[in-house]
Amino acid sequence: MLGLLAVLVLSPAARAQAPSPSRAMALEGQGDLPSAEQEWRLWLQNNPKDAGAFASLGVVLSKEQKYREAAAAYRKAIEIDPKLPGIHLNLGLAEFKRGDFHAAIDPLRAAVAESPKNQQARTLLGLSYYGAGRFEEASKHLKLASTADPSNPQLHNVLAQSCLTAKKFDCALQEFSWILKQNSDSASAHMFLGQALDGLKRTQEAIAEFELAAKADPHAPNVYFGLGFLYWKLGQYDDAARALESELSQDPDNPQALAYLGDVELKRNNPEKALPLLTKAIQQRQDIRIAYLDLGTIHTDQERYQDALVALRQAEKLDPDRIDVHYRLGRLYQAMGKPEESRKEFAKVHALQKKAEEDVASKMSGANPSPPRE
Repeated sequence: MLGLLAVLVLSPAARAQAPSPSRAMALEGQGDLPSAEQEWRLWLQNNPKDAGAFASLGVVLSKEQKYREAAAAYRKAIEIDPKLPGIHLNLGLAEFKRGDFHAAIDPLRAAVAESPKNQQARTLLGLSYYGAGRFEEASKHLKLASTADPSNPQLHNVLAQSCLTAKKFDCALQEFSWILKQNSDSASAHMFLGQALDGLKRTQEAIAEFELAAKADPHAPNVYFGLGFLYWKLGQYDDAARALESELSQDPDNPQALAYLGDVELKRNNPEKALPLLTKAIQQRQDIRIAYLDLGTIHTDQERYQDALVALRQAEKLDPDRIDVHYRLGRLYQAMGKPEESRKEFAKVHALQKKAEEDVASKMSGANPSPPRE
């Protein structure tokens, strides 16, 4: 009899210690996150189909900055109940916070589909596309987010860079112009605006922006390289040389500045000055096509045919569809007494010229354009 009474007396106390959602939420409210996490885990041992409990565990884990574990808990909740309110946004946010932008995209797309007016989901999706290097998609979502929050400078900045990288130059021009209205002394904004203007074939205006950038911050990385490159594009080689030399005075190992200054010297008929610049450029970086192209030209003129062939083949590897490299290979094979190889290279030149003409013709065709999409 006493044994039965003891059980009846002890049972309520034992039951009070059993894990429960209310106890887990109370512990979370008190800031005792480790205990709340443990409570949810104990509850889920006996309730493995409780989607809400997995979601709540994910929230606690996120607060503890255990984002990988939080994402796993959210995914389990989705597996049980994919229509659980807010679960896709929480999963996307956890993946975003742990820096896995690729993994964040799908749940955030689902969150936006569920609630198109949710600006947090829209912004996170745009930023995830940006972090994943998918700039076209990033620009679309960030544009919508920026329209909803027009005074947010961070959104304008990421949107502007997304548009620039996606070659949506009108969009980039608009955004960097907005940024400069907020801070006219921003060297980086002047440089980005210059890149957008150059993309729109407004190279003289781009030069003016790079001049303003150099004035705002003469030590900004690549400001004089950008200026020199723009002068180079216009064939203003003396101005290009001065700007590129200014860049190298601050950064003597800048491979792009070395390569383009080398090209300028070659165009000014100074191969003896060009050669060490070009050689140093490819020692710094092995992906600068113009440096290999020019080295091939110099070595050909010096009758160092094997060195020329190695350099030109590398230039071809970096961009096989450029006419200039096949033309120079054709000349090289002529000098080497290999007429058949030379003929093949000049045939490639002819084919690429024809392709370029066809591409222009297709752009000028009278076909009706597709209507714009919202």
